[in-house]
Amino acid sequence: MQGVKVLGGVVGAAALLGLGIILGHFAIPKGADSPAPSISASQDLDLGILETVMGQLDASRIRENLRELSREPHLSSTPRDEELVQLLLQRWRDAESGLDSAETFEYEVLLSLPSQEQPNSVTIVDPTGNILFSCRRSEENVTGEQEGPDVVPPYAAYAPPGTPQGLLVYANQGSEEDFEELQNRGIRLEGTIALTRYGGVGRGAKAVNAAKHGVAGVLVYTDPSDINDGQSSPSQTFPYSWGLPPSGVERGSYLEYFGDPLTPYLPANPSSFRLDPANASGFPPIPAQPIGFEDAKVLLCQVNVSVHNRLELRNSSNVLGIIRGAVEPDRYVLYGNHRDSWVHGAVDPSSGTAVLLEVTRALGTLLKKGTWRPRRSVIFGSWGAEEFGLIGSTEFTEEFFSKLQERTVAYINVDISVFANVSLRAQGTPPIQSVVFTAAKQIPAPGRSSLSIYDNWIQYSNRSSPVYGLVPSLGTLGAGSDYAPFIHFLGISSMDLAYTYDRSKTSARIYPTYHTAFDTFGYVDNFVDPGFSSHQAVSRVVGNVLLRLSDSLFLPLNVSDYSETLRSFLQAAQQDLGALLEQHSISLGPLVAAVDKFEGAAAALDERISELQKGTPDPLQVRMLNDQLMLLERSFLNSRAFPEERYYSHVLWAPRTGSVATFPGLANACSAAMNTAPGSAAWAEVQRQLSIVVAAVEAAAATLRPVADL
Repeated sequence: MQGVKVLGGVVGAAALLGLGIILGHFAIPKGADSPAPSISASQDLDLGILETVMGQLDASRIRENLRELSREPHLSSTPRDEELVQLLLQRWRDAESGLDSAETFEYEVLLSLPSQEQPNSVTIVDPTGNILFSCRRSEENVTGEQEGPDVVPPYAAYAPPGTPQGLLVYANQGSEEDFEELQNRGIRLEGTIALTRYGGVGRGAKAVNAAKHGVAGVLVYTDPSDINDGQSSPSQTFPYSWGLPPSGVERGSYLEYFGDPLTPYLPANPSSFRLDPANASGFPPIPAQPIGFEDAKVLLCQVNVSVHNRLELRNSSNVLGIIRGAVEPDRYVLYGNHRDSWVHGAVDPSSGTAVLLEVTRALGTLLKKGTWRPRRSVIFGSWGAEEFGLIGSTEFTEEFFSKLQERTVAYINVDISVFANVSLRAQGTPPIQSVVFTAAKQIPAPGRSSLSIYDNWIQYSNRSSPVYGLVPSLGTLGAGSDYAPFIHFLGISSMDLAYTYDRSKTSARIYPTYHTAFDTFGYVDNFVDPGFSSHQAVSRVVGNVLLRLSDSLFLPLNVSDYSETLRSFLQAAQQDLGALLEQHSISLGPLVAAVDKFEGAAAALDERISELQKGTPDPLQVRMLNDQLMLLERSFLNSRAFPEERYYSHVLWAPRTGSVATFPGLANACSAAMNTAPGSAAWAEVQRQLSIVVAAVEAAAATLRPVADL
């Protein structure tokens, strides 16, 4: 198998042989078909170009993109997935609206698929084994799109095969606390089948927690109270509303880690070492199967679960489209989304891909006309096999680890672009807050022409900032989409952008047809975003942010916004952990000093930027300062901080199991040490985690100080 296919054309005197050659060596393609705009080392954001792009982003084009993308199911590595690979290449190589180049990078990855010969099943049986009731093996065909050879039946990806049988026990959300509560009530769990509902903890964690208590198998369903505001009858749900039909089943990956399971920290190329699947970690320990809520309410006695999933090596491709920068081609702004879906995937992920295609069309049109070329290079990514565990994006970061870590300014992720059509939702690391706010202030809110997206957003989701007053809430980044390897593994400032619903009017944890066969074009067109004005709004925010990051002379990353986060984490540690730490002779003094250093260094850098912006700065000075802004996020990485986790290196954003909203390593260590003796290994780990945080914050402060200073 060929690891990399080169599908871009010849640019200049050399063929495009890979990402490293395409970028970092050529500023502008010599002999390009279109005239090149004038180039200056002081090239800055052109507000006229920005306004032109905002005007070109078309809701009707996004709608037609989505219609085509979601026309058929496109599970990763299937023929339809490959057809969409070719569609992206065709669009990105178009003579009138394409990019400089487009190519695929193919990986051989381990996927988990249900057996066609032996379908998974859930049945109620009597003591002699006679079947009394069988759960649905497919969802009800309410629109003619829920059946067919390409509609993958509901299953739990990576759940092991098996046929456990036992009494049914309801275990709420399948958390560790839920199973402990059952045991405390005297309920015997050994050999039972646990019925759990989605939410609370991750899919795979439900099986892990259950196995610890001797449970033989796990069933997972979507409760209408969690997704439909309690509505459960067919007449109250799709196709009559946006609610999940009773037969709807949420598919998903139950893998604990992200990335290809057999090649951790290595790209899944033919030459890479692969683990034996029998020795690979992260798979659920017991069989699991998702079901619909109409079946969940029937299961009240002896249950048999038959899971026949199989592991299979499949080829999955990333598609990369590239616009080379005119001045700094070796600085990259990345914008991506995954391509694969569980079934039709109109919302997840095709709403994001529809926006991606429209943004690249608008920028590509200006590029081909010769009226614009970004200051920095822009890389567009369509990631493969995300639904199985962020595989495509993770393999990309593994293959180009050093290059991306050295050169990437920021990563923009737009997975689900529109959950609903009420308000913007943004998640990200603190430095990107200001550029998102700036963009949102300049774009009218759909349906509310008198308000900007920013003004509309702040009405639905806000917080009180000690620096800025009332501002929209910026969420944090976990591991729910392809931003995860960029922020946690590479330490690249990242964001995730979408439109969402009014949380005060619904208790839905996500849009109701998530990962089901009901997530179709008609669902989006009729219920999620009629008219596609919210899709257009997201495309404008994304386009605005992208141009600011790629074209601004000074990178619009506000490092001082990290001061607020660090101060908040410090205050939480002082208030909730300080007394406990003092009892064990552990002082927060060094952390206080480190945060003070960071705040001083960030403020001084802000002043330096302001001074340079007043005059005509030397390009080298600008370059050095921008590198400080770009590299700040990397300062918070420590690959040894969380040895039990895979890929998590960022000491501020790793998973937090402790209840205190502070530095995750410190919070987790304190939680684990709480009931142990003084001087124990657990308290030594608390001291180690505190030292890791202090070192990271001090390193961040040093990164922001003048480059001539050590």
